[in-house]
Amino acid sequence: MTPDAQPDPGLRKIIHVDMDAFFASVEQRDFPGLRGKPVAVGGSSARGVVAAASYEARVFGVRSAMPSVRAARLCPDLIFVRHRFDVYRAVSQQIRAIFHDYTPLVEPLSLDEAYLDVTDTVAGRTATAIAKEIRARIREATQLTASAGVSYNKFLAKLASDQNKPDGLCVITPEKGPDFVLSLPVGKFHGIGPATAAKMQAMGIETGADLRAQDLDFLTRRFGKSGRYYWNISRGIDHRRVSPDRIRKSAGAENTYPADLMTLDAAIEALVPLAAKVWSATSRHELRGRTVTLKVKFADFRQITRARSLGHAVASEAELLDIAGDLAAGVLPDPRGARLLGITLSGFDHDDGDDGQLSLFD
Repeated sequence: MTPDAQPDPGLRKIIHVDMDAFFASVEQRDFPGLRGKPVAVGGSSARGVVAAASYEARVFGVRSAMPSVRAARLCPDLIFVRHRFDVYRAVSQQIRAIFHDYTPLVEPLSLDEAYLDVTDTVAGRTATAIAKEIRARIREATQLTASAGVSYNKFLAKLASDQNKPDGLCVITPEKGPDFVLSLPVGKFHGIGPATAAKMQAMGIETGADLRAQDLDFLTRRFGKSGRYYWNISRGIDHRRVSPDRIRKSAGAENTYPADLMTLDAAIEALVPLAAKVWSATSRHELRGRTVTLKVKFADFRQITRARSLGHAVASEAELLDIAGDLAAGVLPDPRGARLLGITLSGFDHDDGDDGQLSLFD
C-alpha cells in the first residue's frame, strides 16, 4: 500500500452543486412556450453547435457540443434558441451569492456548477442539510432546479451530483466511498475522458473494480503522471482541496482520429467541433483569449504547434475557427497525414477558474 492509500486525516465535507440543463432551463423559465418541449441553445446553421440541451431534447440523444445539424436529425421537433450569456451570467451570480452565505470556500467550475467546502462552517449541521437548503434557496430565487452531491472529497462529490439528476441529491459517506466506484464504468469518472476510457477498455479496464485491480506501477507506465490519480480515485481517494482562487491559463480541445487526415479540407472539417468545444467552454467560464494555438501530431508521432496572438480577444467561434484554419493551412497537407489535431485558446483577459488548462478532450 502506498502513502496515498492511507486515510486522509482531515476528511472534508464537500458539496458539488450542478444546475440542471442550465442554459436551456433558463430559456424555458423565461419563455413559457418552450416548457416541456425539446430545446437546444445554440445556432441552427450548418456550422452551429449545441451549447446546451433541455431534458426533453436529451431523450432523443441531443447533447451539448453536438453539431446542430446532427441534433436536428435526431430530434426533428428540436427548437433552437440563441444563447443569452448576459442572462446566464446574472443568474450564475445569484447562485454564487447563495453559496457564499455558507462558506468562503467556493470553487466555480463554470457558470452552472461549483464545489463548496463546508467543513468548518456548518456549525453543527450536516453537509447534507446544507445541500438541501442551498437547493431550496436556488429554486426560490431563480425558479430553477439544481442537483447536488455530498461527500468527503471532490471526486466523489462530483460523481454523486450526477447520480439523481435532475433535481436530485446523493450522499456518499466515507464508509461507502471506496466501494461506490467499483461498479461504475470508468468513462463516468471525472478526469477520465473518452479517449482514455477507450484506451482503458482496450486493456480490459471497464469498471472501477477493473481499475482498482491494476497496481500503481502498471498505471504510471501506461498513463504517466495521471496513473497515480487513477489509482487513487479507484479507491475513493482524492486529497485535492476546494480552491476559490485558482487561475485558468488556457482552454484546449484535441482529438485523435481513427484514420489519418490527408487533406487540408479534412483537417478544416475536423477543426470545426474542436473550435466549438473550446468556444463553448470559454463562454461558460466567461473567458476571452488573444492567443490561438494549433497542435498537429503526424502519423509518425512527430508533433508541432503553431500559434497566433492578436491585439484583441478573439471575438467569436467563427474567428477562432478561421485562425486555427489559417494555422493549419501553413503546415497541411503533409504526406505523413495528421493523426491528432488540437486547438488551445490562451492569453485570457480575465483569468478565472481552475489552474492550468481546461482540457475538453484527452
